[in-house]
Amino acid sequence: MPRFAANTSLLFTEVPFLERFALAAKCGFAGTECMFPYEVDAGAFGDIVAMSGVPIVLFNAPPGDFEKGERGLAALRNREAEFKASLDTVLQYVEYTECKQVHILAGVVPEDEQVDAVDVLVKNLEYAGALLFKEGVRVLVENINLESYMVQTPAQAAMIVRAVGHKNVKLQYDIFHAQTLEGGITAFIENNLDIIGHIQIAGAPNRDEPDSLGELNWGYLMNLLDAHGYDGWIGAEYKPRNGTLEGLQWGRDWGIAAPVETVSRPRYKTNSGKSKKGT
Repeated sequence: MPRFAANTSLLFTEVPFLERFALAAKCGFAGTECMFPYEVDAGAFGDIVAMSGVPIVLFNAPPGDFEKGERGLAALRNREAEFKASLDTVLQYVEYTECKQVHILAGVVPEDEQVDAVDVLVKNLEYAGALLFKEGVRVLVENINLESYMVQTPAQAAMIVRAVGHKNVKLQYDIFHAQTLEGGITAFIENNLDIIGHIQIAGAPNRDEPDSLGELNWGYLMNLLDAHGYDGWIGAEYKPRNGTLEGLQWGRDWGIAAPVETVSRPRYKTNSGKSKKGT
């Protein structure tokens, strides 16, 4: 039985960020994840997560200077000290949220420098894996379809994880990105399940709801994961077509749906012929 976590950076954006965690729980999600929690004080963020009643299962490590286009520090030469300091920030949020997984972004590196940057990335991931292992927190590596991003494809991400070789460093497998870049979802899962620590889903080709309107058979993929004994989290990281609540029908087989109080009640006819809402 899959365990779904709502990505609150993309879902429930109809309400303020800190209200999304409780709303996700009301909709039947067993957990939540987000991209960056750092604009909220660690203690206050931990309180919000606790009050939601479901765990936060993943967030990203600090990306560096996001406004200047940085998307991680782990592969950047001569930024090792800054990378290690960023893990201190991660540990603060881990302490208050009890989150057990952190995605470490590799970073944007010019293509002609990427060969040399592999060694930097592997060493930084080894350091992070060992450090966070002591706190019971898993390190995740994900490919990102972004120009000059250090880890572009699932195959590259798997290669990096295997090069690190630390039991606490696993692959974050985003099925939407994988389908867009490589395809071969079944074969990849079967060949790499030993290193997959977290999965994210979205419909292809438009990164919307993971339902029957896209090109992937989600029932088949969930059954495949069950058959192979995958017991990790599956993050719903998609962009709703027409509102989050309206698009949750994809999850009805797994207990995910809009809260009852948000569903319009049926109208009925009175003897006078005027319509009234049901009571």
